[in-house]
Amino acid sequence: MRNGMHRIGLLVLALAAMLSACAQTAPATVPTGASQSTGSAGEAPAGQSGQQATGELVDIEMWLTSAVSEAGPPPADWAAYDRIREQLGINLKVTLLPSDFSDQDAKINAAAASNTLPDVFNANRDVWARLVEAGLVAPVSELLPMMPKRTERYYSNELRNSLVTVNGALYGLAQPSVLPRTDGLVIRQDWLDKLGLDAPTTTEEFLAVAKAFTEQDPDGNGQNDTYGFGAFVESPGFYSMGLGPRFEFLYGAYGAAGVFDVSSAESFGLNVRKPAFYQATQFIRELNAAGAIDPDWPTLKKDEFRARWKQGRYGMMIESFAALSTVANYKDFDANFPEGEWAAVAPPKGPAGESANGLTVENVRIYSVSQRAMDAGKGPAIARLLEWLAADEGYYLFGFGQEGVNFKLDADGNVTTDGIAPEQVWTAKENQPLTQLRNLVYYNSDIELNARYVPHTTKNGRTINPLDYYAQINSQPFSEATAATAIVPPANGADFSRFYSENLVNFVLGQQPLNEQAWSEFLAGLDSLGARDLEASAKQTLLDAGFLK
Repeated sequence: MRNGMHRIGLLVLALAAMLSACAQTAPATVPTGASQSTGSAGEAPAGQSGQQATGELVDIEMWLTSAVSEAGPPPADWAAYDRIREQLGINLKVTLLPSDFSDQDAKINAAAASNTLPDVFNANRDVWARLVEAGLVAPVSELLPMMPKRTERYYSNELRNSLVTVNGALYGLAQPSVLPRTDGLVIRQDWLDKLGLDAPTTTEEFLAVAKAFTEQDPDGNGQNDTYGFGAFVESPGFYSMGLGPRFEFLYGAYGAAGVFDVSSAESFGLNVRKPAFYQATQFIRELNAAGAIDPDWPTLKKDEFRARWKQGRYGMMIESFAALSTVANYKDFDANFPEGEWAAVAPPKGPAGESANGLTVENVRIYSVSQRAMDAGKGPAIARLLEWLAADEGYYLFGFGQEGVNFKLDADGNVTTDGIAPEQVWTAKENQPLTQLRNLVYYNSDIELNARYVPHTTKNGRTINPLDYYAQINSQPFSEATAATAIVPPANGADFSRFYSENLVNFVLGQQPLNEQAWSEFLAGLDSLGARDLEASAKQTLLDAGFLK
């Protein structure tokens, strides 16, 4: 993990050098004609790029996060490529970003450092903020009138838009992202039944159950191959660095989930300064020392983590309801363990009775347009493509595949797979590449959710409804943290994050002592990296934006 973080740090340093070089150059304005309106889907808009005006195809390159990390990109003969080329005059090229957040950041930072960012890409807000500061991301306000349908559906929420506004200008398209509060604590109910245990309700009970799942052969195969808890380190942004979202529920049990306390102006600051954060870290260290957590957790990637729970390695974990329970994602686990059963449970309570499944934020997926693309006159073509994706054909093609091939619409306009061959339905595992870009079109309507999360029957005849898992997880307590996503990391953010994260991992692994003196030295190290200045500037930013009261 240290080597990986070191590589990312070098990339960020390279980007920082570029920031310095670019900071003196203001972002270029949107090309002439960008404020003109589009026509209907499939028609050329009034404002055309130079390439389209001469009858040439406009090349648009997109780097996007995949909808399913385990699946591949859309195939070369994907029907959408032909439709977009024929109807919009656009030659679309798509590259899927790595599933791991750190690897995503590294790829984007490397492209930024060499000024080779793609035309459109999505990035976490921390990376996005740096690219805006560098002048590498273009303002997009003037594109909105060119895509009225998409703007109304996706870009009309003031809170979301405030997250991508800099000095009054919109520098990103903040699209509704995944459903809120989708990830929660789940447990192998069949293991509980086998060992005669109840689901844990406190951190003490959590540790006891985790140890039992590790030591008492809950799968009955006579092998020492199970762990009470499975997790991995990830960082979706500066607001959840350190051990990351898979451990936030344990910090939440101590009232210290997240990097920052954004509950009020009075209490604002780094949670790591709280005694409760220290106590939570001690508990996680105890869990690790007991051997109750997969020892590979510091180096596991998301895909490896998911492969392991499908192999029956884990008894408890924090997981997305969709990654757990949809027919395509549950298929491998069901094949291996037809009698296996996952149950969503409340997160354990800590010493003071507090609990939280994790952090809740106003989920947005930031799509950025590179200044390079705008300078090349591609703004109108990008708007034309995005508007087409908000119309019926583009929406269904990206979201569900080809009508009549992968899905049908019933008399009420609902998506159905009735009458579609099982190997052709859009939900089939082998067809996941066809909808890998569905994040560009989904906005979480009821019809969409019912189509995406269809009940299915397991090998042993149980019915699984993914939306039942979602309802159970969503009903649990979470720690509000939307404001923290608006905090821009300092110039030395990579060094700060690395120091913060590596020390927490080392504390938990027992590679350095965890006592009051060591913790004080850790805090002093953060202060030497500018923690006090960060807290002061971040507080002012959130006060100015109205996030803190």
